[in-house]
Amino acid sequence: MSVSAVACSDSGSGSGSDSGPGTEPDAGADASGGAIPAPFDPGQPYEPQVSADGLSAEITNAFFPAPVGATWAYEAQTDEGLDRIEVEVLDGTEDVWGAQVRTVRDTEFIDGEMIEDTRDWFAQDAAGNVWYMGEDTAEYEGGVVVSTEGSWTSGVDGALPGVQMLANPRVGDEYRQEFFEGEAEDYGEVVSLDESVDVPAGSWTGCVKTRDRSVIEPAADEFKYYCTGIGLVLEEEGGDRVELVEVGGL
Repeated sequence: MSVSAVACSDSGSGSGSDSGPGTEPDAGADASGGAIPAPFDPGQPYEPQVSADGLSAEITNAFFPAPVGATWAYEAQTDEGLDRIEVEVLDGTEDVWGAQVRTVRDTEFIDGEMIEDTRDWFAQDAAGNVWYMGEDTAEYEGGVVVSTEGSWTSGVDGALPGVQMLANPRVGDEYRQEFFEGEAEDYGEVVSLDESVDVPAGSWTGCVKTRDRSVIEPAADEFKYYCTGIGLVLEEEGGDRVELVEVGGL
């Protein structure tokens, strides 16, 4: 999803059980010792702690709400021109991994010309964790599809779901966001729970900040800010900012 995730670490989780300053949580545990539903430990087989019958297409997580009809628009000024990303939660559900999931369409434009069109699939478990179930993506040049690289579906060719937003994020939590070995291996870490954010669409406090990286692309390293009742409001990578400029339907 263009505005929803990337991640990577060149080492596994720490082995200490302490969660004090300067220590890392055990693999598969959050910073307070609780279970991480999508544990990130490159040295172990990935086993997401979720089942298809425990998932729902109704997504109500405060930091990642997705009611049908909700829309977000993001913009960034780039060397290629004005980058605009439009996101919409579609009506109806899809069957992915044996679960009913919600489809979120993510369309990206440079100076008004569409360069990518993606349908991301999400579902929520009973605890409130939002799971990323896969994506169907296409890149365009001159109105013609030139690549579908990056597409993956939970349950197909070994792909498994990851967590987009934890139900109860804590600083130090580290989790897989997606898993399709060698193709899609992003992971995130919660780095702050009390961020203030000011973007064209508004100002918020008490926002969650994550650091998103990728096993496959070690250079990928960005920060994302999620605010209560709104969802993603800002991405930062290097000196670049992708800012929320419009929101509706929430």
